[in-house]
Amino acid sequence: MAHDSPPRPTGPGSPQDMPPAPGQPPLSAEDLGRLPEPVRDELLAPDPAVIDTASKELRDGVNRCPKCGSTEVRHRTGSDRLVCLYCRHEWAATRVEEAFGLGEGIAELRGTQMASGARDIDADAEALRSYKCAGCGAEVVINTATAMTARCHWCRHVLGVNEQIDNGAVPDAVLPFHITKDDAVARIRQFVNKRRLFALKAFKDEFTPENVVGVYLPYMVVDARGSADAAGAGEIQTRRYTRKVGKSNQTFYDADVWRVQRHVDFTVDDLTLESSAERGNLDTRRNTHNVINTILPFDTKNAVKWNASYLVGYTSEKRDRDVAHLMPRLQDQMLSIARAQMEPSVARYNRGVRWEQERLNLQGTRWVAMYLPVWLYAYQEPGKGGGLLHYIAVNGRTGETMGSVPVQQWKLLLAALSIGTVVEALALWFIANAG
Repeated sequence: MAHDSPPRPTGPGSPQDMPPAPGQPPLSAEDLGRLPEPVRDELLAPDPAVIDTASKELRDGVNRCPKCGSTEVRHRTGSDRLVCLYCRHEWAATRVEEAFGLGEGIAELRGTQMASGARDIDADAEALRSYKCAGCGAEVVINTATAMTARCHWCRHVLGVNEQIDNGAVPDAVLPFHITKDDAVARIRQFVNKRRLFALKAFKDEFTPENVVGVYLPYMVVDARGSADAAGAGEIQTRRYTRKVGKSNQTFYDADVWRVQRHVDFTVDDLTLESSAERGNLDTRRNTHNVINTILPFDTKNAVKWNASYLVGYTSEKRDRDVAHLMPRLQDQMLSIARAQMEPSVARYNRGVRWEQERLNLQGTRWVAMYLPVWLYAYQEPGKGGGLLHYIAVNGRTGETMGSVPVQQWKLLLAALSIGTVVEALALWFIANAG
């Protein structure tokens, strides 16, 4: 929906700004009753609805081969399949969207819906979990802070943490690694080799890409439905000219200023938000965590139902942020998407539009906790306050690689001075030849 008010001519000189419309007062009970039904429903929505994504076949803590019953189950590298190390049977896990209908009904979302693994973390939940081995009945303790699988010390069955416990350790879905460690090592080595000229000497001496670690990082994957309204001023240039002001020429323009209003209804499918406070801490003075965002996106549509067997041989981090913590980040992302959707409708304003008022109505959301695969190489650069932690990250599905390499500052300064000298020499040469 678009609404543009008649123009207000300006000039000569810079255009005049129209004062913004007065702010909206807080909603009263009467105002609430007059709101559109979807908005009112969201404001008056009950507690979040929970979608049960627990794998019923895994609730005994044992990941069994469906053919022979062995618990020696591993992830087939480079695929989404599981393989039995005893009978060599392979099978494909069910995609989580197909299993629980998580890819459907986005346009009808109302209120807040959470999958089992996305529920609020119980502050009192401990990392140590006790499981009864289905093979022999022994009690086996698994420390979910460091591992998601363990062997029974009596019958050697492999137990996995598959129960949807409340400490953030078990997500709803996992996106298995496709990129192998050898491939990740090669990509990291290539990335660094292109930057060796300015790299810190200590980093080059200690660079060992074989130390890369495969880690499953916790994310919330969100479907959302919303609408947004924006109001502001748009300028259409009508004339441009130059005038002598003192000893110099200055450029002026005339423009028509329009009052612009836009409304957009939209949905978002599989928006990924980091659910680890540590990884979300983008303190550029201490770390380069932001490189992880540069290797997005992940093909989250291919995520499969949770099975701890996918984590064997990899490390993982627990989620420590709830939906309430991530809601402001989601709202920022949704507002950015809304602006992008409005942009084509304001193309006629050749001097741009300044949005002075914006409002987002988040009408419905669905949250799914998911593990996404990343190969990480870390290097701690010495310095004040503990130095800077550099990361090189490889997307475990696509191979997209990005990172931070510590540099010798004097080399950069020398290069800048050299380039400046060359540019100055070329400029003098052109001036001399022009004369």
